[in-house]
Amino acid sequence: MSAPVMNARSAAADLLARVIADPSAPVHAVVVAPGGYGKSTLLRQLADAYRGAGVPVAGPWPSRAPDTDHVLLIDDAHLLTPEHLDEVRDHAARPGARVVVAHRPHPRRPELVRLVEALRRGGPAIALPALTTEQVAERVPAEVAAFVTAQTAGIPRYVARIADALAAGPPVPPGPPQVPVAALAPFAADLDELEPRVRMLLLAVEAGAGLSFDLMAAVLEDGADVADLVDEGRATGMLAADGTLVPLAQRAIAVLGPIGQRIDVRQRLAARQLARGGPVLSLIRPLLQVATGPGLVPGAAGSSLGPVYEAAGEEALGDDPALAAELFEAAAGAGRTTSARRALAIALAGDLDHASRLTDRVLSAGTPEQRAEAAYVAAAVLAHRGQTTQAVRLYEWAGSGVAAGFAAVGLVATGRLAEAERLVRPDETSARPPTSLSAAATLMARGTAESVTGPPAAALSTLVQAAAMIIPAGPSTLLPDSPAAVGALVAMHCSELDVAESLLVRAERHQTGGALLAARHRLLGSWILLLRGRLSDVEQRLPEPGGVAAPEGRDSLFGSALRVGLARRNGDLVGLRSAWPDACQALIGQPVELFNLLPLGELAVAAARLGELHRVAGHLAEADRLLAELGDPPLWSVVLHWFRLQAAILADDRVTARQHADRLVELRDAGAYAAAYADAATVWLDVLAERADPESVLVAARGLNLAGLAWDAARLAGQAAIRTSDRKAMALLLESARVLQDRGARPETNAAPVRAANPGQQLLSAREREVGALVLAGMTYKQIADRLYLSAKTVEHHMARIRQRLGCADRHELLSRLREIIGDPKSGL
Repeated sequence: MSAPVMNARSAAADLLARVIADPSAPVHAVVVAPGGYGKSTLLRQLADAYRGAGVPVAGPWPSRAPDTDHVLLIDDAHLLTPEHLDEVRDHAARPGARVVVAHRPHPRRPELVRLVEALRRGGPAIALPALTTEQVAERVPAEVAAFVTAQTAGIPRYVARIADALAAGPPVPPGPPQVPVAALAPFAADLDELEPRVRMLLLAVEAGAGLSFDLMAAVLEDGADVADLVDEGRATGMLAADGTLVPLAQRAIAVLGPIGQRIDVRQRLAARQLARGGPVLSLIRPLLQVATGPGLVPGAAGSSLGPVYEAAGEEALGDDPALAAELFEAAAGAGRTTSARRALAIALAGDLDHASRLTDRVLSAGTPEQRAEAAYVAAAVLAHRGQTTQAVRLYEWAGSGVAAGFAAVGLVATGRLAEAERLVRPDETSARPPTSLSAAATLMARGTAESVTGPPAAALSTLVQAAAMIIPAGPSTLLPDSPAAVGALVAMHCSELDVAESLLVRAERHQTGGALLAARHRLLGSWILLLRGRLSDVEQRLPEPGGVAAPEGRDSLFGSALRVGLARRNGDLVGLRSAWPDACQALIGQPVELFNLLPLGELAVAAARLGELHRVAGHLAEADRLLAELGDPPLWSVVLHWFRLQAAILADDRVTARQHADRLVELRDAGAYAAAYADAATVWLDVLAERADPESVLVAARGLNLAGLAWDAARLAGQAAIRTSDRKAMALLLESARVLQDRGARPETNAAPVRAANPGQQLLSAREREVGALVLAGMTYKQIADRLYLSAKTVEHHMARIRQRLGCADRHELLSRLREIIGDPKSGL
């Protein structure tokens, strides 16, 4: 039976004070604590006090019973033999004996218990507690005291190791504190001295087994008393009472633990976890090399662990597909057939080339099941590259319900509506139960078909349902496209920009389709901003051309057309010419389908602006053929006619402009969006003929604005103003254009707060600062006038007032002062 414990460090101080005050007084004391709490330090202090008083000291492990006048100080009594413990107890029974015994809480042999009971007359056992943060702050810099306390749990030995490492190393750098590497080195000796079974237990806890006796049994030898070993692990000081490792000890075991034993422990734990259906990724992840390259660390391969690596790969697929690909490769090395799953992981990670090579090998030599999965992956890769026709063939070959739904989407997009309707029959029973993914794919196909055959509201409703249903699939499902992306395209074509934005925001929040579709969702979100005229927001969201995040494949067309559209709307002819070659290259590489009519239309307008309509003529003819095969569906036709009207206007081709305006008028009954385009088209023809009625222009511009097309609305009003000779009407139309432009350029509600203004900006009005910024950006007065819907004379007048207010003598001084006040536009200030 154990003695009562005095839980205060002051008890140790009281014992030391009593010895110093009367070294000759009898002493019976027991000090108990796990390793590292300072038992040996206390015994050294007692020995120094006795020797300083001339009293002989025996210990810590005397080889024979000491003389009666000796003080007996026993350290690590839990390691003494039973015979030795009995001798110490006999010595303590002598009159006037002075005996202090220190031991760990475990193991507690019967002889040690009897010794402790014999020493109880000296008072309760002294338990050495951990240091508080205030006490730790006496040994380390105050700014890292809390961090050191958390890492060491206040254990004095571990605090001393970090303190010594900090004192010997360079000054603590700014930023989050780090554990010095030198503080881990002493743990090597600690681990070597441990009983092998205790070391294996601590390795298992570091691997993530916790105190699960079931998992421990998989690591320890048969017949091992797990509870007893856990108590012994706690007695080392490395294992806390709650079954977790002290953070510093955990770091040390992870770095210094014998690699062979660490691998063996993790492999055993993973096999047991897999057998009972538990997660294995956290156990297996450390077996993958990081600094030295991909693959397993030496010694971690093994045919028996193929299922474990495969299961870990499935766990990692959603959050880290690149890691999943490594794990599937390890599983393949251990005899598992995981090439198709590896191709899936690599595709989700964004490496389409590598995924395509892997699927080709599986399609050539795999089993029927593997080939079906590889066909699904290969189809998705082709879809992302814009090769929808080839993707459809592979989806049809894959044969699953999910693949059939995606195949039907591709068939509609390429003009084969009848085939799509035969492929997906929602009422048809199937031997396989429907899943949320297969149901979402079916709804996506139905919504795409409805965008061609029915009203936009029906198509949007179905696609919104599909987007909601696919959310549980999360980032681990490889999709050719998402219902949110298709729904956003449908919504943009019918001017339901709020719906489009909502779909994309939700898809980004739930990471639908993983990283592979994240770029597409972001690009389509930028297109919404472009249509609304929020050009500065578009500029902030664009990836750098050719950078790491630059779009490729199908999305390259959207990305390059977005740059072209931004430059055109900004009146930046230099930027337009710079972006045009990449856009042409992207256009050449993409077949025409419903889902890329938006960038095609934008490039048609840019081609007209640059006098290169021949570059897009073939693609526009293909678009006409595609829409004709689908029955010229208004939802997809209206926007393309609008773009081609704008292109004809820029090319000064009145005949072609009239043709597209007439087609828009014919389609005006398709919905409010079609009516807005039709009215605006009619007014545009009047503007070109210089017979536009200002009121009609304003009504048409408001219609476009209500459809979310603020930039198009502002341009219509601005161009009408330029072409009228009525100064009153000109002023009215210019003011309307400015108001519409400002509405389109409103900042996002969650945008970052604007930095504090330069005091010099108070000298200039808002319009003057705007004009000044455009001058600094290198634009001419005419370009600025077109951009702000002003006359070139008005811009010149603004610049004269700016020079006067700033007191500048010449243009060089004026530009320098503007940079001080406004900042350099190229730096983003």
